[in-house]
Amino acid sequence: MYVDGFVLAVPEANLAAYRKMARLGGKIWREHGALEYMECVADDVKPGKLTSFPQAVKLKPGEVVVFSWILYKSRAARDRINAKVMADPRLAQFMDPKSLPFDGKRMFFGGFKPIVQM
Repeated sequence: MYVDGFVLAVPEANLAAYRKMARLGGKIWREHGALEYMECVADDVKPGKLTSFPQAVKLKPGEVVVFSWILYKSRAARDRINAKVMADPRLAQFMDPKSLPFDGKRMFFGGFKPIVQM
């Protein structure tokens, strides 16, 4: 298995637009072969003393943290699927950072190899 993880801040006023975008994204990732697609909004996330989700995304008043992941069969499958997703014309409207319902500069993401899976 292989996991892509994402953390970002979404203005509460844009949460419905983000959810709509995420539903489309999830549909497209699944159609191209992702095993699972999950978008979660923070429910019990507090600022830490040294670091935390809110601090990592420089959370502003009126924003919420979103934590997301996509599960793939392997890194090779992830690379193949992401290439198809990025070329999918249904996502073209979100390729311009100005059209996103969040500040992409405060999003962080990466690929992960699981070390424990139950």
